[in-house]
Amino acid sequence: MATGVDRSAGDAGSPLAQRLNYLFAAMHPPGAPYTNAHVAEEISRGEEYGGVTLTEQYLSMLRNGRRANPSPDVLRALAKFFAVPVGYLMGDLSASQAARVEEEVRFLVAMRDQRVRAIALRSVGLPPEVQDSLTTIISQFRQQMNLPSDPPDAGREERS
Repeated sequence: MATGVDRSAGDAGSPLAQRLNYLFAAMHPPGAPYTNAHVAEEISRGEEYGGVTLTEQYLSMLRNGRRANPSPDVLRALAKFFAVPVGYLMGDLSASQAARVEEEVRFLVAMRDQRVRAIALRSVGLPPEVQDSLTTIISQFRQQMNLPSDPPDAGREERS
């Protein structure tokens, strides 16, 4: 399973459409991505979404850029559904904050992969120097396979 999400896939013109399409491509349970119908139905019937009524057609228009200015309630409901800050969808975050949200999404996508999860869990409890050695070995494999280097925020957990 590929752990990356193609940021350009399905990008419509508006930033909102780009962000929604990114979330649809990335934030779903193992298997098939969510459909507009599924997301609209979940939001419309769930009290936790503030009583927002969302149609499949309207969500499609948001995703293809034909509508770009939904109500704050719709944005809050979509943000809650995808578990991202509403500011990400509103475009209120700085570039670095938006990048951090997308990095967290990439992490969640990677953790859906059973093998990636097994590698991460097996390193729990090992001394830091052994974890560093494992990181070096993985980096060497990535380089040998001409894969991109680790994301720039790969070490941020150490600062948290």
